[in-house]
Order: sequence, then structure tokens, then C-alpha cells
Amino acid sequence: MSAKPVSPRQTASSKAAAPKVAAPASGASAGKASGKSGTARPSAFVADIDAIRARARKHIEDGAITASYAADREAVIRLLNDALATEIVCVLRYKRHYFMASGLMADAIKSEFLEHANEEQAHADLIAERIVQLGGEPDLNPDALSRRAHAEYVEGSDLRDMVKEDLIAERIAIDSYRAIIDFIGDKDTTTKRMMEHILAQEEEHADELADMLDGWTGR
Repeated sequence: MSAKPVSPRQTASSKAAAPKVAAPASGASAGKASGKSGTARPSAFVADIDAIRARARKHIEDGAITASYAADREAVIRLLNDALATEIVCVLRYKRHYFMASGLMADAIKSEFLEHANEEQAHADLIAERIVQLGGEPDLNPDALSRRAHAEYVEGSDLRDMVKEDLIAERIAIDSYRAIIDFIGDKDTTTKRMMEHILAQEEEHADELADMLDGWTGR
């Protein structure tokens, strides 16, 4: 028996209808559909730029300090001047230790003293420059330096004692600089980054000095 031919209508009804897929929106229509305007800047941002430009022209005598500066500027300057005093005292202490170092291990350690002294001086220069940027004045009055410094000026009785006193001073600076960074927070990111850079080097100094004491074999 021959099979009956299938009609076109039966063939169409026996197949599931393919789902319709909408063509993706393109170009400007896609931007409109999503509520975005492509490369156009939001009007609120444009308004902010206009305000920033107006403020910049109005108070040009303030230099780097703009209306968006959120920290207590006087407090930051005071803290930076204390940090400046700390760095200067550390420079002087390291320099004395460099010139006074003697003993079996003196040659190797003297070079570390001098390197640390130079890096502390670089820290002092950075801090002084930032104080001026903030509209303050670096306080380099010799009579007040040791009083305002966080670290102490201790001469040390011998080479090992010098290394120990330098390590103590670095540890003091590390804790006090962390406190300054925490106080500033994100209200003055430029000063915060500067102090974080200085803190990182102080930690390196402390690590190097601790290694010296750990492997000490002479006086």
C-alpha cells in the first residue's frame, strides 16, 4: 500500500514555530533604549566643571589649595612641621654616628648611617615643600627642633649603641607617621601619599638596623 502524501498544511502544523529574536539595537537607538547618550557628557558633570573653573579664577592666590581641600589645613601643617623636626633630628643623629663610628664593623655600618642621613634629608625636603604648598612655613628654628621632634637625639656610647638608638628612633617615626596618615585619611591625598612614601623608607631603615643588631659580632 502506498503512503498518503502529506499536505503542506500538515507539514507546517507539525513543526514547532521558531522563536522570534529581536535584532540588537544599534548606534544611537541603543543608547536611547538604555537611557545613555553615548559620548555626550552628563549635564551635571558639565555644570561641575563650570563651577570648578569659576572657583579657580576667583581664588588664584591660594595656589594649590582649592575649595575641594577637605582637611584641617592648620592641623596638617602643624603635624608636618613636627614630622619635619623629626627628620632633621634624625639627619643630625645619623651624621654624628657616621663621623663617630669606630670598631671592627665600622666601615660597613658607616655607609648605612650616611645613606640613611641622606634619605632623611630628602624626607625633610619633601615635607618642607608640602608645608609651603599648603600655605604654611617650615619651622626650622634650631631652638625648637628637638622639642617638637618625635624621635630623640641620642649620641650612643659605642657603635652597637648607635645602631640601637637609630633603630629606636625609626620605630618611633614609624608609629607617629602612621598616626599622621590615619589622621589625614582621604581628606588630603597628596600629603597622605607623601607620608606613606616616607613611612615605607623608615620601615626599610628599621629593618636594616634590626638586621645589623641581629648579626652583631663586635663592638
